[in-house]
Amino acid sequence: MAKPFVAIVGRPNVGKSTFFNRIAGRRISIVEDTPGVTRDRIYADAEWLGREFTMIDTGGIDPDAGEVILKQMRLQAELAVDIADVILFFVDAKQGVLPADFEIADMLRRSGKPVITVVNKADTQRDEQSMYDFYALGTDNLFAISSAQGLGLGDLLDAVIADFEPADTPQQEQDTIKIAIVGRPNAGKSSLVNAIIGESRTIVSETAGTTRDAIDVPFLRGDIHYTLIDTAGIRKKARIENKSIERYSVIRAFAAVRRADAAIVMLDATQGIAEQDVKIAGFVHDEGKPCVIAVNKWDAVEKDTHTVNRFDKDIASALAFMAYAKTVYISALKGQRLGKMFDLLMAALENNRRRITTGLLNECISEAISMAEPPSDKGRRLKIYYATQVGTCPPHFVVFVNDARLVHFSYMRYLENYLRKTFNFTGTPLKLTARNKTDKE
Repeated sequence: MAKPFVAIVGRPNVGKSTFFNRIAGRRISIVEDTPGVTRDRIYADAEWLGREFTMIDTGGIDPDAGEVILKQMRLQAELAVDIADVILFFVDAKQGVLPADFEIADMLRRSGKPVITVVNKADTQRDEQSMYDFYALGTDNLFAISSAQGLGLGDLLDAVIADFEPADTPQQEQDTIKIAIVGRPNAGKSSLVNAIIGESRTIVSETAGTTRDAIDVPFLRGDIHYTLIDTAGIRKKARIENKSIERYSVIRAFAAVRRADAAIVMLDATQGIAEQDVKIAGFVHDEGKPCVIAVNKWDAVEKDTHTVNRFDKDIASALAFMAYAKTVYISALKGQRLGKMFDLLMAALENNRRRITTGLLNECISEAISMAEPPSDKGRRLKIYYATQVGTCPPHFVVFVNDARLVHFSYMRYLENYLRKTFNFTGTPLKLTARNKTDKE
């Protein structure tokens, strides 16, 4: 099940970012910033009492700001609210209830999402008593905290996770293969959806995702049920005033990738590979999703005998971190090579779910060690005792060693490549972890 999104919304200077940074950066059963190619600190993954979620920080909403600035700020918040499963509405205990709070509360009420009002900066008992004034906002779910001092955070986080959907995935969610189609605007994502549906001719319905800002299109191919997730395109950050808004567009694509079983990363053959393409591919890689790289509009490119080689080299250079992904050159408009694209994607999905027996795995590891001896450091040589697979989606292998500090990333990369060569993990990322033999499994 995909991690829920928690949006942090409110006026400027009410302590939203202080709360965000405290939860993201301190160990309150909290994890780390989401890894990947994109480093925007607008979101961070966290965990509370075993429930994982993603926080979204937003710019302050100021109804008294100029029209252009107000429009941008309001749009930021609306985008975050649209994505969110739970909304934290921050107000200031020291300033009391302001007219702007009423306007924001009204906007959040219309969203229909669970809203928790957070009275921040309740640093003293007197500040905490002011909490009751905020019931005037029409809320019955209200908590007083101090982000700066770390007061009241536990009770607030208890309330946050109480509003999440049950952790168990409904059976109907497991009966369909969900495929996210991600890429920049005008790469041809919607055209690809239409082409696939046109071939299947068995579309059931077309409904907007309630919190993901994506179109879910169920269809049947052969005897297998699929759901295509057509995401909004992610634009290049061309203008400074659009940067914050673009970050939420990135998060929307990220959300679609998270709830998908596999992904199609679409590139525009007429535009080449851009920075945003790399970021989108990075999301797919970091989430451990099997994928295929679909270079669309191939029919519109003037070609010579070296065109494919040039594109292959550009892709290999820009997307070196996902060298495992197969590339297919398609035309969504003309329906060219869509069958091959699907075959590659389904093979990648199968590899993503593959499990290797412990015996075969350790035979492979032994062969790899005999071909390239483990490294040593200051007279101590790394010893690899055995390996086991601990998970799938993506395949996760744990290698037990004498001292994990001796493991160099280059040798782990070597082992990964050897596993790929032996067992054909084409199309899917792998996860390798080194652990001391004395550690508990």
